[in-house]
Amino acid sequence: MRNLIALLAALTGCATPVAAQIGRPLLGGTIDRTLGAVGSIADPALRTVDEVVSNADTLARLRLDRIDELVRRNRKTIERDDSGAPARRGELLLVDPTQAQLATARDAGFVLKGEERLAVLNLAVVRLAVPIDQPLARAEALLRSRLPDATITADTLHEPAGAVETEMRSPSESKGGIETPVGLIDGGPGPGIRVAATRGFATGAPRASAHGSATASLLVAAGIRRILVADVYGADPAGGNALAVARALDWLTGAGVRVISISLVGPDNPLIGRAVAAARRRGTVVVAAVGNDGPAAPPAYPASYPGVLAVTAVDGRNRALIEAGRALHLDYAAPGADMAASDARGRWRQVRGTSYAVPLVAARAAAAVLGGDVVQALDREAQPLGNARLYGRGLLCGDCRRSR
Repeated sequence: MRNLIALLAALTGCATPVAAQIGRPLLGGTIDRTLGAVGSIADPALRTVDEVVSNADTLARLRLDRIDELVRRNRKTIERDDSGAPARRGELLLVDPTQAQLATARDAGFVLKGEERLAVLNLAVVRLAVPIDQPLARAEALLRSRLPDATITADTLHEPAGAVETEMRSPSESKGGIETPVGLIDGGPGPGIRVAATRGFATGAPRASAHGSATASLLVAAGIRRILVADVYGADPAGGNALAVARALDWLTGAGVRVISISLVGPDNPLIGRAVAAARRRGTVVVAAVGNDGPAAPPAYPASYPGVLAVTAVDGRNRALIEAGRALHLDYAAPGADMAASDARGRWRQVRGTSYAVPLVAARAAAAVLGGDVVQALDREAQPLGNARLYGRGLLCGDCRRSR
């Protein structure tokens, strides 16, 4: 067992050759199937180093398959950027461009599609249509060559970091009340989940979803009384894109939430990186998941941005989930399996994934935020579980798990 733990820790610090081929986390319409497959490889009785390596390799290959299927099914709306990550087709973003940079882009054949100001975060974003018949990756390389000093990014996609599984009977009542408002960036919640406000940032949003309902219900169960939900998915095949997430951060920060829960994972995107940094400068605590692509996966974002509380998950015996991904740093663990949450129709279902640990840590951050230094307060509360590469600085909200 000691060798097993050592290998898991080592895998969280470096990528295998398979992982190096994968690129970055992605949005997945097949996330439920992927985590279903995890059930067959995440045997708690793993005994050998070879089994762990094999499972990490399997998770990596499942992720490759998920990318391929996502792009294949949505060719009209999604294509790969210059790093291989899925993104909105035919569109690039310029962050805080100068007029000279916009003129250079136009001269290179790019067409202005839209311009908006994220007023609270003090960011300007310009959407550019790529030249006709030019693949996104090639257009991105062209624009970078013409504008080497500009902040250029594809509108990359983010996936939910967890699955909603089998139905369960309704668990016990919620914990006591926490008055600090919490923002949630996810899909929309079901009508049976009480939230203070919901706003859509995607086509067809707000729209009730299983994942958004589950994360919102866990915030309620952990005692949060006021939740503001930003639906970045709606009915859009390219939902969860970087611009939607940045817009959501701007709205929630302007609405005065002190903690934002993000159970999504994606690639390093400079627009989201700058939006997260701007929100943090205004005193907002951002909590994010490390994903479910295994310890050999590339670092997940936004969990990997400086100052974001990166969260992993444990099962009912406080063991790290074998499929838990990684970030450039890891702060805390919380329950993420052997537990229940509500779906969009109000049915309580078994859930699994780092997604479901995030709202529990966000709730504890909300309870601590008015008292001063949130990290110091959470560190005092965290229960040490051992290896920091697997569990961060300890377990939070261990008694928040809702089960049969």
